[in-house]
Amino acid sequence: MQLTGSEIVIECLKEHGIDTVFGYPGGTILNIYDELYKHSHEITHILTSHEQGAAHAADGYARATGKVGVCFATSGPGATNLVTGIATAYMDSVPLVAITANVAVPLLGRDSFQEIDIAGVTMPITKHNFIVKDVEKLADTIRRAFVIAKTGRPGPVLVDITKDVTANKAEYTKKEPSIPKRSTSKILDSDIETAVELIKSARRPYIFVGGGAVISEADKELKEFVYKINAPVADTLMGKGAFDGEDLLYTGMLGMHGTKTSNLGVTECDLLITVGARFSDRVVGNPKMFARKAKVLQIDVDPAEINKNILTYSSIIGDIREVLQRLNDRLEQLEHKEWIDRIVELKNKYPLHYKPSKLCGPEIVEKIYEITEGDAIISTEVGQHQMWSAQFFRYKKPRTLITSGGLGTMGYGLGASIGAKLGMKDKLVVNIAGDGCFRMNMNEIATATRYNIPIIQVVINNHVLGMVRQWQTLFYGKRYSNTVLNDKVDFVKLAEAMGAVGIRVTTIDEFEDAFRKAIDLKTPVVIDCQIDEEDKVWPMVAPGAAISETFTAEDLEKKEEN
Repeated sequence: MQLTGSEIVIECLKEHGIDTVFGYPGGTILNIYDELYKHSHEITHILTSHEQGAAHAADGYARATGKVGVCFATSGPGATNLVTGIATAYMDSVPLVAITANVAVPLLGRDSFQEIDIAGVTMPITKHNFIVKDVEKLADTIRRAFVIAKTGRPGPVLVDITKDVTANKAEYTKKEPSIPKRSTSKILDSDIETAVELIKSARRPYIFVGGGAVISEADKELKEFVYKINAPVADTLMGKGAFDGEDLLYTGMLGMHGTKTSNLGVTECDLLITVGARFSDRVVGNPKMFARKAKVLQIDVDPAEINKNILTYSSIIGDIREVLQRLNDRLEQLEHKEWIDRIVELKNKYPLHYKPSKLCGPEIVEKIYEITEGDAIISTEVGQHQMWSAQFFRYKKPRTLITSGGLGTMGYGLGASIGAKLGMKDKLVVNIAGDGCFRMNMNEIATATRYNIPIIQVVINNHVLGMVRQWQTLFYGKRYSNTVLNDKVDFVKLAEAMGAVGIRVTTIDEFEDAFRKAIDLKTPVVIDCQIDEEDKVWPMVAPGAAISETFTAEDLEKKEEN
């Protein structure tokens, strides 16, 4: 049947089971929005306060559900406002399809009103992108975009459609969506056998888990693998929840703000089994000193990650879940009692702790964990609160921490929490922010109230850019250049002005009361938590240092005394 380009866009979304789209209309995309209006009973559109919020919401939806997130924007500034969100998704391998519109084909290249080469702009930060100038190619292009976004290592795909294509007609025939297959073609039996022999011969194996294990939905296979090997487990920020944070074999995060147990344990291990992690600089520290006693076995779906940051002894390329299944089939039960005893000794000697003289970030995160019993989706912004959320909330299931790891996007979490809540309506969703991050996209509270999306926004408010200030304290002689936010902004009044409930707290008892009230209200709530500007994230590894050189506040005090 003959359909307009706009009708084809909507039908292709329906083919792929898309029920929620985030976006903001404008001139060149009006044809698509007009068609979307006719299908509002099938596809819910969330009008965000800003296009960046739409991209982050689509990203949060994708991370929480495992589905492809979709966002819309018009040409020019509408399209460029998506860029930070697209880059965030790219760095963390999130399946996203961004659909933008552009000026009509005759106007391209003429500096027309709101014309921008968004395909050129986003080329380095998308898995692939398209500009559609022929309506006959539109349906197949959109279908390809969804396949590319989900195949292998996921990522964002941009489809830019000229306005005349959205109005022109072409023949459309409905097709069943192509379901991407798990990447198994590069899993070699010889690599599996080598890995099995390495694992069997290791006396001090350590398992290091990254976001690839979450993306692959390999948590069951990972648990079996861990128990068969009888090895301790550390994770990255993106790997949270792939292995149960309450398990006795779990030792916490690795790297700059990882636990002393994980950092020292990986330094002592003789085999580091890396499952879907890319060895970022924040994890590795000094690469020449990283896991120097260990042979590194890296398992990853993306061959480009092998030997990119850390040289491996051996590797297996392929879907994480499939690789772990094959390894589990060939491994017999192993025991490493002496090694586990050593790790337990480190855990007992170096637990995560804090000494609150008044309300502080770790205490807030622990209280959220206690009240929810860990059954919540936590989204975060970026900074000290993000690290406290990683350290003191024990993620028991995958897709329960929604955070910007690779790009470190301040302003990400609020939009992402909206997307996560819409994707997982039965889950409690809490966005934890610092005051600096919250300022960036706090206008999305208006989005939450417009649709009565009952997110809980916790602002850990120290009136400074906390993580930057922490570096200034430790490495820049306490020269606090442009990191003090001690102004007259009132987040409670702002929340109320946007239609949300605002509550300010200064003690842990007040926070508990406010948080329980927020759960009961089932409406957007902003809790402004006043903490001390001197609070810091511990432990820490100085940039460029070996992760074995992790230190705490107590270590600094001893050093200064000497």
